[in-house]
Amino acid sequence: MRGILSTLAGALFAAGCGGSRPAGLPEASAGPSASAIDSAWTRGERAFRAGKWSAAQREFDRVVAGLPSTDPRYQQLHFYLGEVLLAQGQHLMAVREFRRVSDERPEDPLAPDALVRAGDAYAELWRRPELDPTYGESARSVYQEVLTRYPGTQGARRAAIQLSALAEQFAFKEYKNALFYFRYKAYDSAILLFRSLLAQYPRAAVAPEALEKLVRSYQILNYAEDLKETCGYIAEYYPDPAGPRRLCSGVTVADSSGTEPESR
Repeated sequence: MRGILSTLAGALFAAGCGGSRPAGLPEASAGPSASAIDSAWTRGERAFRAGKWSAAQREFDRVVAGLPSTDPRYQQLHFYLGEVLLAQGQHLMAVREFRRVSDERPEDPLAPDALVRAGDAYAELWRRPELDPTYGESARSVYQEVLTRYPGTQGARRAAIQLSALAEQFAFKEYKNALFYFRYKAYDSAILLFRSLLAQYPRAAVAPEALEKLVRSYQILNYAEDLKETCGYIAEYYPDPAGPRRLCSGVTVADSSGTEPESR
């Protein structure tokens, strides 16, 4: 028995030291050659520019299999993949690729734009403000991250624009929620939401309508002091007589110094 064990041990030792490969084991697979990677990269870029997303992804996947992280094309590759996935409606996978670009090498020139595109991918998932705003909140968080990490860049300027667009959506969602209570004559609940909207998004496109509904709620409930305060705000910031100010006719409000009341 001991002799058999010695023979087996010797055979294993010989195999580990360069003997022949045991039968049934696969050969070690080498990655694609440099020329194969270059060819796939060229085909992938060509397909990407032509908007042939499936073909572009197929070629870029071949590049991923062999491109080392030290290659100067590495960041561009994952940016391309993010764009391809986004174009194909795979938003969350696109976020992963864009974040890879911005987080693995935050100093790379592509990083700010990649982070903006991650925000764009989330924002595209929140097209209708009346739906769950989770993705909208994620988009807002990412855009704010761009402003913090890359101030003064083109990416930061784009993020600021996108934040303004998102603010309009959040304001509209808040308005729709408040309007629900207003229509069902739950005026106190409506007032809380209208006031919250105006505090957070005072320059939103829907703000004048929110002010009108707020004034009407105060009038219905006979909240004289709140009405007076709101009409004073309207007189200062929305002086157009065709706007919310028309609802304040006959309401006595204090001027900006708070000393002399005047009728609006």
